[in-house]
Amino acid sequence: MHVHQIVVIGGGTAGISVAAQLKRLSRHLDIAIIDPAKKHYYQPLWTLVGAGVFDKQVSERPEAQLIPEGVHWYQEHAEEFRPEENVVVTAEGTTIHYNYLVVSPGLQLDWSKIEGLEGNVGKYGICSNYSFDHVDYTWETIRNFKGGRAIFTYPHSPVKCGGAPQKIMYLAEEAFRKQGVRDQTEVMFQSANPSIFSVDKYAKTLNKIINDRDIKTNFKKDLIKIDGPNKQATFRDLQTNEEETLDYDMIHAVPHMSAPDFIKHSPLANEDGWVDVDRYTLQHRNYENVFSLGDASSVPTSKTGAAIRKQAPVVVSNIYAMLRNKQPWRKYDGYTSCPLVTGYDRLVMAEFKYNNVPSETFPVDQSKERKSMYLLKKYGLPAMYWHGMMKGRM
Repeated sequence: MHVHQIVVIGGGTAGISVAAQLKRLSRHLDIAIIDPAKKHYYQPLWTLVGAGVFDKQVSERPEAQLIPEGVHWYQEHAEEFRPEENVVVTAEGTTIHYNYLVVSPGLQLDWSKIEGLEGNVGKYGICSNYSFDHVDYTWETIRNFKGGRAIFTYPHSPVKCGGAPQKIMYLAEEAFRKQGVRDQTEVMFQSANPSIFSVDKYAKTLNKIINDRDIKTNFKKDLIKIDGPNKQATFRDLQTNEEETLDYDMIHAVPHMSAPDFIKHSPLANEDGWVDVDRYTLQHRNYENVFSLGDASSVPTSKTGAAIRKQAPVVVSNIYAMLRNKQPWRKYDGYTSCPLVTGYDRLVMAEFKYNNVPSETFPVDQSKERKSMYLLKKYGLPAMYWHGMMKGRM
């Protein structure tokens, strides 16, 4: 019989952060992580990998190196939740009992929801920074681009790091200029969203960049089909339902994303498939000993590592309070951050909380493009991630 005080579903950014912070609070806590992964990825770096700045291996570590000391690791697939019994069952058949459950499995990439996308990323000029296997093909496509139409998409779906679909566009556009092919190139952003960014303060800057750099934007346009061999992409207008097919020479496609199927089909999910938690305490609405954070939770904020950095201490503090027979007390204010890379040496550091209210860290106007923020993204944030968050120090 497998019994633990705290069981964490997922060994990604959220799961490791919570387990490491709990162990720092009390090394005697009995904690287990369930995750089948062999590798752990710092995914925010993939924008710069796709732009040729880094090799993708820089973003990778063995999962075993990240599991906090003293935490039991089930390298298995969580499959079934029985919250009335405080039990998780894995696909491999292991039954694990818990006193407290933390659910943080991340998102699944639903490549098949766009016809013709699954299996064709990495050829026919179809690239995507959302795939570790193919992120280097993005740079191959950009650096070999000879002109024509370059399309960048944003799906009618929640996505992790909502700024990433446009970041690679700005980097590609600059690369095209450096390569001398910009005059022969049409750069297009086809987005299912109603605007370039949800926070007005940063949207003003981005719209000026788009105008100054002659990037064509079309909103409420959802990619529904790619015909790779013929290099054609079909979009549906979300207002009129009309379809339009565009020729392309390269296309950066962002897949639909959702909570993993084992979450969607569980008693922990709300009607949209997300783990149903209170947006402030991150405690489940029906099961008080269950918490969730990160991309698979129902928290209505952008799905980023920066959001997890603020969510993890809330979950840790509230579980620790309950272990001592006290009420959960710590609140999450919806903070998230999106380092909007706009070129190879500049970045707009968007930080905001619930209701799209700016919540900035630095004593400068963060809506302006800054080299300092680019260097923070390139060097500072990865160091903070590996040596801070993953060690429970933040």
